[in-house]
Amino acid sequence: MMQFGLMLRAQFPQGDDMQARFQEQLEQARLADALGFDSITKGMHYSSAPLQSLQQLPFLSRVMAEAPRLRINFGLILLSLHKPLDVAEQIATVDVMSGGKVIFGVALGYREVEFLAFGTTQKERVKRFEENLEAVRRLWTEDAVNMVASHFTLLGASASPKPVQKPHPPVWIGANADPAIRRAARLGDCWYVNPHNRIDTIVRQVGVYRKALDELGKPFPAEFPARREVFVAKSRSEAIRLSAPYLAAKYAAYHQWGQDKAMPEGDNNFGVEFDELIRDRFLLGSPDEVAEQMLALNRATGINHLIMSVQWPGMPQSLVLDELHMLAEEVFPRVRQGWPAA
Repeated sequence: MMQFGLMLRAQFPQGDDMQARFQEQLEQARLADALGFDSITKGMHYSSAPLQSLQQLPFLSRVMAEAPRLRINFGLILLSLHKPLDVAEQIATVDVMSGGKVIFGVALGYREVEFLAFGTTQKERVKRFEENLEAVRRLWTEDAVNMVASHFTLLGASASPKPVQKPHPPVWIGANADPAIRRAARLGDCWYVNPHNRIDTIVRQVGVYRKALDELGKPFPAEFPARREVFVAKSRSEAIRLSAPYLAAKYAAYHQWGQDKAMPEGDNNFGVEFDELIRDRFLLGSPDEVAEQMLALNRATGINHLIMSVQWPGMPQSLVLDELHMLAEEVFPRVRQGWPAA
């Protein structure tokens, strides 16, 4: 059965009242819990101009009190920026506080401003990422860890507390390019599919992922998550009209940050007209259309945990709440009725 998650970006235009916006995010979390969503996700970025963004760890720690039924997805932690003992203890603490509902999502990152601010470089990111992930897993599962890495030393180090989930929370690895997908197959419990690539690109990359898993002797994951930009309205034209100003501005910011340059050749330019940007990329339309797009995505890829971004900077709260109701009351039942999608 398809699981449905809500992405709370908590990113807003500079100058917005962030206290007011935070209270709106809590309202969205409460509603998602009441409407039967399965998970809440928050991403991680620093130095977010031209936007401002609430930080992941304190945000999710507060949100989980408002939505106690939902899984808490750290989607994604820019792992190469951080130190593994700190990450291991912080995430284990949230797993304890949430009753074992944490998803540990991790990725490399791609923005030079973030790497430099944390005293590292893009050239070091893969090595640091792999060292950190190994260390976090060991800290969660071993009583004392000895490990000398390129940027840290653990000498009899121990993580306290340990996670509730055994052996540890699920490890989702975000990846855009083919080499990163192969890395996700090797190191992760699953590949966490990004929201940016066109669906035809994702279909091709699922083949890359399956081949890598086969070569490693690993099964295809039972839970296969993806994030998508989603907007539902009475018709496709209405969905595009209502979402376009906000969605276009968000992807203009991604283009400014260089997110598209981290994507595969042929699908790596967000600096295009909006009609071209949304083609085969986002889930937009009426309840019937969006439900069929979700089922078609599952048929083509096997994705069965769909994490939806439904708000972009500047979008009013009333529009978001209306959409959450429409998704839960009109789209999700259609998806469940059409399941299995094959």
